[in-house]
Amino acid sequence: MADESSSTTKRLAFVSHSGPDTWVAKQIAREIEARGAAPFLDEAQVDAGADFEEDILDFLQRAHELVVLLTPWALERPYVWAEIGAAWGRRIPIVALLLGITASELQIRPGIPVLLKKRDLLELNDIEVYLEQLAARVQREG
Repeated sequence: MADESSSTTKRLAFVSHSGPDTWVAKQIAREIEARGAAPFLDEAQVDAGADFEEDILDFLQRAHELVVLLTPWALERPYVWAEIGAAWGRRIPIVALLLGITASELQIRPGIPVLLKKRDLLELNDIEVYLEQLAARVQREG
């Protein structure tokens, strides 16, 4: 993962996920980094004993985009929703990657905010679409 100093010069992509999805989130972060952006993944960048919430908010304030891994269990995690809300409030792009749930299942699920229902939702198997767009953004900004 990129260190904090390099994330100030690179495009920062915050990877939101639930605990059971950590391994998959690490693979996503690795692919983001391979495209020239700096991923933020809480396990990699929040030190043990640190003020977890404060560190998350700090990184969310600096992020250029949010990549959220939406799984059936992630939908039940308050931190995932808080991170989506923070990104939405900052009006940064929110890229939703679906695993274990389809876009149509998500859209008819009660309680899902309209801000997600109206977005393009990508199946995790289609992550290359996002990664190609990310690489193009990094190249334009570089």
